[in-house]
Amino acid sequence: MNKFFISFLFFPSLIFACSDILNTEMRLLDSSETINLCKYEDQVMLVVNVASRCGYTYQYASLQNLYDEYKDDGFVVVGVPSRDFMQEYSNEEDVAEFCSTEYGVNFPMLSTSKVRGKKANPFYKKLIEESGYSPSWNFNKYLISRDGNVVSTFGSKVKPDSKELTAKIEELL
Repeated sequence: MNKFFISFLFFPSLIFACSDILNTEMRLLDSSETINLCKYEDQVMLVVNVASRCGYTYQYASLQNLYDEYKDDGFVVVGVPSRDFMQEYSNEEDVAEFCSTEYGVNFPMLSTSKVRGKKANPFYKKLIEESGYSPSWNFNKYLISRDGNVVSTFGSKVKPDSKELTAKIEELL
């Protein structure tokens, strides 16, 4: 057997390695289930730190619309609830119910966690390190290309359905 075949047979992750940013285990919202974000490799991702009691909470509707419009083209929105700015429910069940009931959210939502500072979850630490951009408020957005690199960041004031953001998504798709 040649070395390539042996490597593929015994170490397939060496051949098809996921990007370091995505290679992170995270728990899903209001669940004991965890996923590795490599699940979204080869998709364009919009990662957003969200909160249910924020002035920007209305952006959930546009995030859901974006997800619905582009998911069949290889696009995913990933929400990360955070209490860093003290505007998120303390109970994950309440967060999940609010998002589902008020905005019909069905894009992936990760567990409530810190998204800035020394206690940021491992995924956000990687996003911040690669982009040089740390969330300054709720609804900051990271756009990740199909190869797992952060290509753009957007502040809270940039609406998900803005020309600026949708043009960048369409360019990556």
